Amino acid sequence: MTNKQHPLGTGFTAASTTTDVLAGVDLSGRNVIVTAGHVGLGLETTRALAGAGASVLVASRNPDTAKAALSGIAGVEVDQLDLVDPKSIDAFATRYRDSGRALHILVNNAGIMGGDLVRDARGYESQFATNHLGHFQLTNALLPALRAANGARVVSLSSFGHHMSDIRWDDPHFERDYHGLAAYGQSKTANVLFAVELDRRWAGDGIRGYALHPGGIATTNLAPSYDLEHRRAMGMIDADGVPIIDPDNDLKTPEQGASTTVFAATSPLLADVGGVYLQNNDIAPLEEDAEPINLEFGPGFHTWVGVASYAVDPDAARRLWELSERLVA
Repeated sequence: MTNKQHPLGTGFTAASTTTDVLAGVDLSGRNVIVTAGHVGLGLETTRALAGAGASVLVASRNPDTAKAALSGIAGVEVDQLDLVDPKSIDAFATRYRDSGRALHILVNNAGIMGGDLVRDARGYESQFATNHLGHFQLTNALLPALRAANGARVVSLSSFGHHMSDIRWDDPHFERDYHGLAAYGQSKTANVLFAVELDRRWAGDGIRGYALHPGGIATTNLAPSYDLEHRRAMGMIDADGVPIIDPDNDLKTPEQGASTTVFAATSPLLADVGGVYLQNNDIAPLEEDAEPINLEFGPGFHTWVGVASYAVDPDAARRLWELSERLVA
């Protein structure tokens, strides 16, 4: 396969913040949707993009909660969206299309991680359903608005967690051998493959796709099943429960974590490239022969810079798109 995973040398680092990557960027007149843009990294993303002049629509399962969290941030609206409810997704997308607004940036930010096996009403494993299939359906339903922008970006929050599992082609819904982190890893690999195939299909319409790893952020609520003891054992918080900030070792503040999302959504350095996986505000290098890693967290939080080759394989990306179309039909 053609390797597009070549770092650009952007000048940004793991310690760069949303303020750093948005310096000199004016988003006036740009329309943005951020799923779960009222909590964690989504909140930082919403705050940063709105602060640069964008009109941001936050999609949330709980609009009242979202409105309270976003109070005081100018240029932000809220609408209801439940990513495991196909009817909710279609209704949200219909309301947006009917508004007549173009969509310049779609940030597929919402996600869940780990925990016990949960299935949606269709019987689909909940992490795959939420993190990938819901966003797949949403993005396709918003395609007319993305085309109308005459230059749009779709940014999907993946994770270093994609190293935990390739796609389980013969059992994507975990009818057997369920493991919470394997299910999370599969959904994060799906996020990268989605960006690869989206870019192949839609770049001709001016729509580019990106996936990214934001870093380890101890203060998000991504994985409520991982309590303080888990986070302390992973080296993400200290003995007093205070987050450890060490961006060179992938332990970041929310502002640092959201910076790669904002970089993907706005940076002119990416004007001529899409379908790539980003990390630390740059394109991550390819790991040619990567295999899924051990699923048990040992002492200390450890990641590295790179994307597994199976997560950017164009044949796998096409296969996943076709599977996803069947699953959401």
